[in-house]
Amino acid sequence: MTVAGKRPIVLSSSAWLSHGFRPFFLAAGLWALLALALWIDLWWTGQALPSRFDPLDWHIHEMLFGFVMAAVAGFLLTAVPNWTGGLPVRGRPLAVLVGLWLLGRIACLISALGPAGLAMAADMMFPLVLVATIGREILARRQWRSLPMVAPVAILGLANLLMHLESVGFAVPPGLGWRLGLAATAVLISVVAGRIVPSFTRNWLSKVPKAPLPASHNWIDTAAVGTGISGLFGWAFFPNVPVSGSLLLFAAGFNLWRLVRWNGWATVEEPLLAILHLGYAWLVVGLGLLGLVTLGLPIPESAAIHALTVGAIGTMTLAVMTRATRGHTGRSLMADRATMALYLLITLAAVTRVAATISDLWTAPLIMTSAGLWLLAFAVFVLSYGPKLVRPSLTDTRSVP
Repeated sequence: MTVAGKRPIVLSSSAWLSHGFRPFFLAAGLWALLALALWIDLWWTGQALPSRFDPLDWHIHEMLFGFVMAAVAGFLLTAVPNWTGGLPVRGRPLAVLVGLWLLGRIACLISALGPAGLAMAADMMFPLVLVATIGREILARRQWRSLPMVAPVAILGLANLLMHLESVGFAVPPGLGWRLGLAATAVLISVVAGRIVPSFTRNWLSKVPKAPLPASHNWIDTAAVGTGISGLFGWAFFPNVPVSGSLLLFAAGFNLWRLVRWNGWATVEEPLLAILHLGYAWLVVGLGLLGLVTLGLPIPESAAIHALTVGAIGTMTLAVMTRATRGHTGRSLMADRATMALYLLITLAAVTRVAATISDLWTAPLIMTSAGLWLLAFAVFVLSYGPKLVRPSLTDTRSVP
């Protein structure tokens, strides 16, 4: 197509490779479905995979370094160009990144069928290339404020490596890999939420008469992030040291204070915004429970872990993916029925999974119920948002590579 006085416009045949959120949000949604469905089958039947990870470790690994990494990649590959003013990764380079992520998933699934180093190397390629891609963009544009965003992704890559090394017999402290991965993800949620939640809330409340606006960033936000980092990474390396538990309780308190200052209660009429506050509330609950567990209180560690994973990570992931997809594809920033349904489903999934740790009698039924709700939530996401992710935006029906 040629416009008079301008150079030809070459149209891409694949809109889904025009921005990082498109393929990676879809990959995150699909893997959240497939990986959990397979894990439930393994848990129920007692079967095993041709993997060097045992079934539980594979489940943990794929939720953190498959599902979470895909969602993180989609967010950062879209957000960083907006923050720096650069061009997004698209077309063939983006396809290569997606291919590396998929290669890692296949390698971990069948790692026992080949040399241990081969699967490890295949799975580590994606986080290494992702960190290099994001870091290069930030450094080239001298956007020093965005540079800390690279650290949690790099730590996720290191945590991934530690899980692989432990699976093949290296002297790695038991569980350090997954604890470090969970800590890095929780810190990333805290940092990203601090950038987007009060901003989005302020934009919406400014249009509501007499609505209280979120408080400006101050030392409380710094303390919330700082105590979260020290508490979570302290727990990752020293899970049984009381000082780690104390730091986690301080982190829960400061993050609760931070959340209250964002005035989320005033956003209940807009689910697309209120869900961000609810997801952050799960982070507060998870930090508090983990602190109590680390201090030795008779609370199952699984309750804290799943408040952070199903609650904070599951909710915040869906909240960000739905909002970003709607905004970047030219749709209104209002939740439709499908979106409200998946928010309800993921909330119930988190509640039932944490509740499953309370009573031995109800553990199995509640775990199955929670898994079913999780699967339904992400099935709704894939069915409702999948077409939006693979089709051209409403405001721009042609995708320029």
